[in-house]
Amino acid sequence: MVLWELFQTFFIMGFVSFGGGYAMIPIIETAVTEYGWMSAEQLTNMIAISGMSPGPVAANTAILIGYSTAGISGAIVSAFAILLPSIILVVSVAAFFIKLDHSPVLESIFYGLKPLVTSLIIFAAIKFAQSNHLLLLDFSFRSISLMALFGLSLFALLKLKWNPLYVIVLSGLVGVTLYS
Repeated sequence: MVLWELFQTFFIMGFVSFGGGYAMIPIIETAVTEYGWMSAEQLTNMIAISGMSPGPVAANTAILIGYSTAGISGAIVSAFAILLPSIILVVSVAAFFIKLDHSPVLESIFYGLKPLVTSLIIFAAIKFAQSNHLLLLDFSFRSISLMALFGLSLFALLKLKWNPLYVIVLSGLVGVTLYS
């Protein structure tokens, strides 16, 4: 039963989610909560690991959720389920790409989806910040240091144009130093 729930959930997500892995986080969170597969904090940790791991965030998250829920078979089913829609869609679109290329209707659809994808990513970032207690203004050392780390990371990425890998490693080292 759990394997079927994992397959069905991630297969549907793969078909209806646009904008990549981070845009899928709100949908993944809803499913995980609805089925009671893990807590919001556990999901946040899974997403953090998925984001730092090579490969697509959504697939990595699905694999970790599947493994956490049903072991190796859960990981395999979840990976297959979330990747299968992309394979089907890519092959289908490739078969008709010449006919669809420069279609005004298709271009309008994608133009309309861009703000939605942006809002889903921002929504996921806000939910992620809430679950990590970044939006609580309790003025504790932890809260203030997390906000400072957030600000410095964003500054390093946007203004200093650091490679995200360096920011991830440096943030991890700061985390070990401050929170161990």
